[in-house]
Amino acid sequence: MAVTDRANRTKVRAAGAVLWRDAGGDGTVVPDGVEVAVVHRPRYDDWTLPKGKLDDGETVAAAAVREVAEETGFRAVLGRRLPTLHYDVSTREGGRARKRVDFFAAHTVDGEFVPSEEVDELRWLPPETAAQRLTYGLERDLLAAFTTLPVRTRTVLLVRHAKAGKRESWSGDDDLRPLTAGGRRQAEGLRRLLPLFGADQVYSAPRVRCVQTVQALADDLGVGIRTEPLLSEEGYWPDPEVGLRRLLEIAATPGTPVVSSQGGVIPDMVARLAQADGVDLSEQPDETGTLPSRKGSLWVLSFRAPSEPARNGVPAPQLVAADYVADPLP
Repeated sequence: MAVTDRANRTKVRAAGAVLWRDAGGDGTVVPDGVEVAVVHRPRYDDWTLPKGKLDDGETVAAAAVREVAEETGFRAVLGRRLPTLHYDVSTREGGRARKRVDFFAAHTVDGEFVPSEEVDELRWLPPETAAQRLTYGLERDLLAAFTTLPVRTRTVLLVRHAKAGKRESWSGDDDLRPLTAGGRRQAEGLRRLLPLFGADQVYSAPRVRCVQTVQALADDLGVGIRTEPLLSEEGYWPDPEVGLRRLLEIAATPGTPVVSSQGGVIPDMVARLAQADGVDLSEQPDETGTLPSRKGSLWVLSFRAPSEPARNGVPAPQLVAADYVADPLP
């Protein structure tokens, strides 16, 4: 089939996760091990990773969490992105469509499996055993990609403030420039998106637009917003290394922090972290050749957890992955 024909076919969007837990979740102690969930679908008599189609108006992240819960009974907390799978599927009309499945690494916090018509069996297996159980080669490759980086990571959710109009159109103090109506919609999207990654702390540069972007989230979490002058444009650029150290201090604290900052800071911070820790972001730059940071966008930064051994003698936190989410809305 010609490339143009394939590109023009209807696309089916789906999302899922490599859902993992500490080994021994069934009472068996396996030091330093993890298990991943694989499910059996009686309709197809296959073993797969939990996944499913996006609902209308649903983000990829929300669909992944929902589908994992529906198929396994467990609540997932998302982490780094995994390779996206593409393959052909049959349509109800008898044709063929190209299916795209976005995957995340995700750890489970609680839940209980209940068999259903869609999924009648769930097994928690070591990754190498799970790979042997999976029916499809693409998913076996995906699981191999999951194991190439540390499984236990800490996440920092680095957000650029939502839309706040143009600086030259605002006659007041620029520090006080508020979100526009479009910015408030983006902030509402972030309010729904960030908890899917386990957000439980909120930090912000001391700009009204930065604070407003994460205020509703902080209210939902019942936490205060800690202001971070070093992560504003004015505070960061006199000495970027000082600002970067502050971000790493935040990354080293327990929990999953959200950091609301500015477009003049975020690309440089992410680039410096990636360069220092050998994370390849060559596919990420936008048309200007710099790392993207649209208003209302998100960088999901995954750091080596303290329990993981340091690489090359470098202590944690150490960046292992950086994933860009251009828009918090569907």
